[in-house]
Amino acid sequence: MTILVCGSLAYDTIMVFQDQFRNHILPDQIHILNVAFLVPDLRREFGGTAGNIGYNLKLLGEEPRIMATVGHDFDPYERRLDHLGLSRGHVKRLDDQFTAQAFITTDVDDNQITAFHPGAMSFAHLNRVADAPDAKLGIVSPDGRQGMIEHARDFASAGIPYVFDPGQGLPMFSGPELLGLVAEATALTVNDYEARVLEQKTGRSIAQIAATVDAVVVTRGGEGATVIAAGEEVRVAAVKPDALVDPTGCGDAFRAGLLYGMAREWGWTRSVQLACVMGSIKIAHRGGQNHRPTREAVSKRLRDSFGQTL
Repeated sequence: MTILVCGSLAYDTIMVFQDQFRNHILPDQIHILNVAFLVPDLRREFGGTAGNIGYNLKLLGEEPRIMATVGHDFDPYERRLDHLGLSRGHVKRLDDQFTAQAFITTDVDDNQITAFHPGAMSFAHLNRVADAPDAKLGIVSPDGRQGMIEHARDFASAGIPYVFDPGQGLPMFSGPELLGLVAEATALTVNDYEARVLEQKTGRSIAQIAATVDAVVVTRGGEGATVIAAGEEVRVAAVKPDALVDPTGCGDAFRAGLLYGMAREWGWTRSVQLACVMGSIKIAHRGGQNHRPTREAVSKRLRDSFGQTL
């Protein structure tokens, strides 16, 4: 099944602060916040929501189609996609823009502070879902605001089931806009913090929002994930990782596992079990695309953790 992954391709500059942010932020002085974090560990990684999700789907044996807009500095990432065998037939280059770039600082508790330059991502609406006529399943992940709106609308108009994954894009939308975007989706994925933001913006509880879609999946870090579908709530336990190294891209790995299960009509619980396995594998590696498990290794971990196989 062809899975169309709409989202960003980005360069991630990742810095690790060897302390806790909370030790350096005075709650009663937030109005004059002025902090600097010494980050001796710095690296540049290939990332972006579409890039990360596509990478993980490829690990699982899928042939996803990435739909994204990039800038004049995309050459290194282009070579990487070609090396991985990931199609860039729906990747549009804009020579007057930079490729999207995230500057991420992570502390020892895996909390993150991110500054993000959207660059070419802001023109995501130049890509059309109709340009991928073989798509049978999709995801709308964080991207340019207009692009997310139009891609969601296009999936719905074409009758293509898709996951709405607002993520870091939540602040771009009003409550009514979010309700409209969610209502047209097959499933909604958010983390526990994003779920609270969504509730605040819309004035609806997650349970109420879940009544408008087939499923809502809420990731909860080390506590696993919650699936709300058909009026029932199911908790899926987290999978113990080999190490806790870097949370960057864990949510994208999770969503790839979810999409893989959806493509095979596994059902929500089994799909989320694979998603939890993918997240646990990713967190043991730096960056969003440096884990390289074989498909057999993923299947073994899925079997050992949940009694399931790919």
